[in-house]
This record gives sequence, structure tokens and C-alpha cells, in this order.
Amino acid sequence: MPMNPAELHARTFRMHREALMDLYAELPEEHGTFAAWEGGMSLIGQADHLAASSAMMLAMIAGQAPQRPAPGDGSASVAEVRERLRQTTDQVSAAIAALSPEDLARRVPAFGGREMPVAALLDSLIGHEAHHKGQVWVMARMVGLKPPMFVKMG
Repeated sequence: MPMNPAELHARTFRMHREALMDLYAELPEEHGTFAAWEGGMSLIGQADHLAASSAMMLAMIAGQAPQRPAPGDGSASVAEVRERLRQTTDQVSAAIAALSPEDLARRVPAFGGREMPVAALLDSLIGHEAHHKGQVWVMARMVGLKPPMFVKMG
């Protein structure tokens, strides 16, 4: 039986996020604060950003205004960010998989006051995840880690 569109979005999100979690499972604590350039997000900051962004997308899908994390709301360690990624991955993928075709077609307030269909917002979420994950892959190599495959299959 073919997957419904919401399940497909959830699966695609998980394929990206689980590869990211595999990398963070191997990241030594001492490299968590590494940033590739001055003023750039650290490896912990990148993961916090992705966790917060995915939770923010859920709020947008529910028709709520996106709430940016408060300054100082970030993870204090690699161990903490691993747990944050695990929690948001489970929460977000379950919420996406539960969406109906009507939910996917529904237009919601999005970035900059625009409206977009929930399906398009999910595509944006997955693209955003892949963008930052690419940055993390490069940063991981800079600290001597060999990243896993870019997406986790099966």
C-alpha cells in the first residue's frame, strides 16, 4: 500500500534528522562549541536551531504565530542537544504523519506575513533541515569526524 503524502513528508524529515542524530551521537563533547567562522553557529547551535525550527513549524501548521527561542534557551552540551534532537524528531514526525490531505492543502500564515499551504511549509522545513545539515557535515569534517551518509535509509 502506497504511503500517503503526510507519511511521505514525515519519512523524508526523519531520513534527514536521523542522519543528523547519527552524526551528533559521534560528536565528542569538546567539539560542540566549534563554529566554522566568526559569528557562525556552533555545532551545538546548529542542532538547537534545527530543533527549534522544526517545533516552530509545528506551531505554524497549527495556525499559531511562530515563536523564536529566547536568548539563552540553547543547549549547554552535546549530550543535551542530542536529547533535544531526539524529542523534537519524535514530536515533529508524529505530528506530520498525522496530517490529513485537507490539512496539507490548508493555507497557514508563514514567513514574512505570507500564507502557504501546509505541504509547502513542510517542503520548506525539509529544505531548511538539509541546508543546515550540509553545514554541519562540513563542520564535522573540520573537527576530524567522518559524517555518515547524508540521509538515513530504511
